[in-house]
Amino acid sequence: MEKTPRNHPPRIHGRKVPGLHAHGLSVRNLAALLMTVFVFLAVGLFNFLGLFEYLEFKTYDFRARLLAGTTRPSDDIMVVLLNQDSIDWGYRERGWSWPWPRKAYAEFIDYMNLSGAKAAAFDVIFSEPSIYGPDDDDAFSRSSANFGRVIQTVFFSTQSGNSAVWPAALDTPLFTPQNFGALLPQFGGQTGAQFPIPALRDTAGVIGNVTVRPDSDGVIRRAKLFTLFDGKAAPGLSAASLLAVGADRNITYYEKDRAIQWEDYSIPVTKDGSSLLRFRGSIDAYTYIPYSIADILKSAERHARGEEPLYYPEDFAGKYVFFGYYAPGLFDICSTPIESVYPGMGVHITMLDNIIKQDFIRETPPAVVYLIILAAIILINVLLFYSTKIPVAVGGGVLVLMVLSGTGIFAYTAGYWVPIVAPIAAAVLSFLATTLYNYATEGRQRKFIKSAFSQYLSPAVIEQIIADPSQLKLGGEKREMTAIFTDIRSFSTISEALGDPAKLVELLNYYLTRMSNIILENHGTIDKYEGDAIIAFFGAPVHIPNHAALACRSAVLMKRAEVEINREVLAQGLITGKVMDAMVHKGILKSTGDPNPIYTRLGINTGDMVVGNMGTPNKMDYTIMGNAVNLAARLEGVNKQYNTGGILISEYTREKIGDEFIMRPLSRARVVGVNTPLRLYELLDIRDEAAPDLLDMITVWDRGFTAYANRDFPAALKLFKSIYQNNEQDRVAKLYLDRCERYIAAPPTDAQWDSGVDNLTEK
Repeated sequence: MEKTPRNHPPRIHGRKVPGLHAHGLSVRNLAALLMTVFVFLAVGLFNFLGLFEYLEFKTYDFRARLLAGTTRPSDDIMVVLLNQDSIDWGYRERGWSWPWPRKAYAEFIDYMNLSGAKAAAFDVIFSEPSIYGPDDDDAFSRSSANFGRVIQTVFFSTQSGNSAVWPAALDTPLFTPQNFGALLPQFGGQTGAQFPIPALRDTAGVIGNVTVRPDSDGVIRRAKLFTLFDGKAAPGLSAASLLAVGADRNITYYEKDRAIQWEDYSIPVTKDGSSLLRFRGSIDAYTYIPYSIADILKSAERHARGEEPLYYPEDFAGKYVFFGYYAPGLFDICSTPIESVYPGMGVHITMLDNIIKQDFIRETPPAVVYLIILAAIILINVLLFYSTKIPVAVGGGVLVLMVLSGTGIFAYTAGYWVPIVAPIAAAVLSFLATTLYNYATEGRQRKFIKSAFSQYLSPAVIEQIIADPSQLKLGGEKREMTAIFTDIRSFSTISEALGDPAKLVELLNYYLTRMSNIILENHGTIDKYEGDAIIAFFGAPVHIPNHAALACRSAVLMKRAEVEINREVLAQGLITGKVMDAMVHKGILKSTGDPNPIYTRLGINTGDMVVGNMGTPNKMDYTIMGNAVNLAARLEGVNKQYNTGGILISEYTREKIGDEFIMRPLSRARVVGVNTPLRLYELLDIRDEAAPDLLDMITVWDRGFTAYANRDFPAALKLFKSIYQNNEQDRVAKLYLDRCERYIAAPPTDAQWDSGVDNLTEK
């Protein structure tokens, strides 16, 4: 084998690397090692400081939503709700106004007692005496005492409460924690408590705590088995149900397993003593079957009369029953991984469910997390440092990201929360760092950079960066360009009615991809996406003389594509019947058969703008700024005020596009934020591709608009009316037709006319 001479440095991909000998560590190997160490330390530090926490929470929530329906809820739990139908029934049949008398709950408890239910937990704090008098509270307390397994509720707080101590006479089951050591204080910190009234508190089988603390982003993902208050280990509402039927009060913490052992139950806990919950869904019909308390009270009546009840007593035999309010304005709302608006009672139900089925989610030990981070870095570095084929390196990197994401999902099904944001951040950082290293050291890696970043930046921007890396700095330049702003009509209504976040994302991605491709094909640059809106510009980074015409062509083609987009989203069910009903209800559409639920408005303006890298040295964005940009944004919204077909351009753009397009003039207007009146134009079509009747219409329009501008309103009315009679979908013609009729009836004075300028007060 031929050896490299001592006086010749080794070669890497045909280039000499000075300073290292063949028998030593190669530059590439050393760089790979240093890159691995650097990225691992950086990501490890960020992870330790909790900088990935928010994003990790969101990926955890995605997994929880995705897999919520893959496990069955416990058959031992039943939910009873006082909903609006129950309130209406109580008023109609029993004469009960709100709040209900507590004898109603006594009837409910008596039926649970008759049925042989294991326990009945109230997610309601009866902290004030009944408004119906002491006899009403006595009826409830007698039923509770007879049953013996009613769980009443206490709420602990650091700020409020009707007691700062545990009542001396209250002798309900409490936990006896053993071997908790330094973990025990994590269950305390509460200084005030809101207890039920003594009559209900003292006859309860157990007092259960409903206090649950959200994570730092306001989402409840976990709950604690008990809470320390005044030296007492008070069970949570879920654990109280088990204590009510005689479960052992002794619990032991095993640090090695990071779990609390309670009889045969093993309850994993995190460093703050809480347990990660496996949510299965809401407490509605498709997860835990809810029972109406009105139906249970009717069943009790019928059973007492010897008639067939709606629900037999044996339906509740051996069940843990939870009762709560579920009428609008009555139940507490919290945010959970599976729903942003979620009944608080569902958290306690989920906790008991997880205890019974023993399928909590466990946190991955930190050492394992750091091993995954290190593995992701090594895999990316091996692929990028040692693969000579760009597709293999990039494809391998994508595969690593997919494996990391898939691992997080698979681990969740097995009951583990494996963080994926930190490993993905490590992989991405390694990818970027290694790519930049290759760019700096290997001339032929320029193609690799183009391939890697073409997914994120405009090809023209990449070419300029390759030709002149100094452009990666703050600052910009002033040049004449054309900006385009788009927005979907009433998209908030669509998103609210659609409901399913996955479908909303799919719809947006489909729409934005089709529209963005049209802009890019016409040499435009996508500035940013703001929800359903697209902001783009023409004429940078590479100067294009006909930037205004290209922007207008893009707008026309986007409106044409809108027809096909609507047809496909309706066919694929991305726009549902519920969405169409909501749009009709709000007057956005005339009927559910309207073929155009998605309607895009576009504003286009040409002028001097500042374009370049804006931001900070650590975070830059290639974007546009200036008054001309703001005017384009305003014109998008002005479409609504003139009832246009969707495309509005300024007189400045009109001056640049010649006769290539068909457009019709509208009034001069002062838009919000711009004092100088400017002529508006509705862009209709590309002249060479327009239908003959559109050309005829424009001829009539020009005559009508000239008459209108000269205040010859009868002549203008006749011409606008002829346009509208030929096409009753032309709402612009209808707008000016109505104006002419109004001005004929009450001619405007010179001051009122103001040279035909419209002063617009809305954006």
